[in-house]
Amino acid sequence: MNAGRTARERARAELTQEIKDEARRQLATAGAGGLSLRAVARELGMVSSALYRYFANRDELLTALIIDAYNALGETVEAADRAVPKDQPRARWRSVCHAARTWALANPHEYTLIYGSPVPGYHAPEATVESAGRSYFVLLGVLRDADRAGTLTPAYAGPPLSEPLAAQFRVVADAVGPELSPATLNRGFIALSQLFGMLNFELFGQFVGSVDPTDEFFAHTVEQMAEFIGLC
Repeated sequence: MNAGRTARERARAELTQEIKDEARRQLATAGAGGLSLRAVARELGMVSSALYRYFANRDELLTALIIDAYNALGETVEAADRAVPKDQPRARWRSVCHAARTWALANPHEYTLIYGSPVPGYHAPEATVESAGRSYFVLLGVLRDADRAGTLTPAYAGPPLSEPLAAQFRVVADAVGPELSPATLNRGFIALSQLFGMLNFELFGQFVGSVDPTDEFFAHTVEQMAEFIGLC
């Protein structure tokens, strides 16, 4: 009986994956807002009532795709970080940023799903938060390790933070590194915003006619952000 249950579980997992793969194909043509369980079922040769045994509605399927996308990006940047010695924070930062860009360019529809325009009528549940944070934790981990090693030398300290903003970063520090000062985390979040802002501009065609192709601009900005954060 155990073997039978395992076989059923395996068959369910395989069909669940087929459903998600077909849904990803539809993202490329219809976008997230046009995703339809009925259309997915039709392409897989299933009756829609059978598909509803795997995903209760469109939002549940979207959530699964969003979690998969966040995890895929997270796994990519985690691997890029592991590939560089821990005591080389600037090289780690560079490796992680370029890995994030490589993944985004190779998976534009998945990237758009998690960092593009909100899907009308969809509200991401709490279940997406942990996966969404994976890539951020890697980038902030580089900052934390450099801070612990005493090698952070920011090129620009910036204006003093307001107390409400400093309080927000003290809460963030509890999750990523209690020793990190609000000012240090502020620089880290500016760099994160710059990284994903550049990726959005590139994927959504905002660099066309200026820094396109974007390779040199991206590489230069990654180094400039490393200087801004203070990574040696």
